[in-house]
Amino acid sequence: MNTTTFLTFVGDQCGKAGEAIAFYTSIFPNSEIKSITKYAEGEAGGTPELIKYGVFSLNGTDYMVAESNYNHAWTFTPAVSLFIRDPSADVIQTLFEKLSSNGGQVMVPLDDYQGEGDYGFGEKFGWCQDKYGVSWQFVLSA
Repeated sequence: MNTTTFLTFVGDQCGKAGEAIAFYTSIFPNSEIKSITKYAEGEAGGTPELIKYGVFSLNGTDYMVAESNYNHAWTFTPAVSLFIRDPSADVIQTLFEKLSSNGGQVMVPLDDYQGEGDYGFGEKFGWCQDKYGVSWQFVLSA
C-alpha cells in the first residue's frame, strides 16, 4: 500500500498548478517535477493548457496534482496542511517566509515557544497558507 497527498487546483486556483509546483520544487531541496500530463482537446474536466495529472517531489516525498475547470463546491482548506519538520531553524524560517509571502497568509506566526504556549510539536512552530491556497505547518525538530 502507498499513500500520497493529492492536490486538486479548482476554482480561482485552476490553471495555477504548474506555477505552484515549479515554485515548490524551486524552494525545497532535493525536489523535482517528475511528470505532467495535460488534458487532450475536448476531454472532459479540462482544456489542453490544464494539468490532468502530475507528480512532483519535495525533498524526496512524492505529491500528485491535478486541475479541473468543473464548478466544484470545494477548494483547499487549512483543515488539511502539509506538515514540515526540520532540525534547521534557518531552513524552517526561509521556507515559511517564501510560502507566506507574495499573496500568502500567516495563520500562526513562526515563533520560538520555549515551553510557553508550546503546541506540543517542538521548539518553534508556524502555520501559513501560500498564494495558491495550500496550507503549510512548520516545526523545528531536534
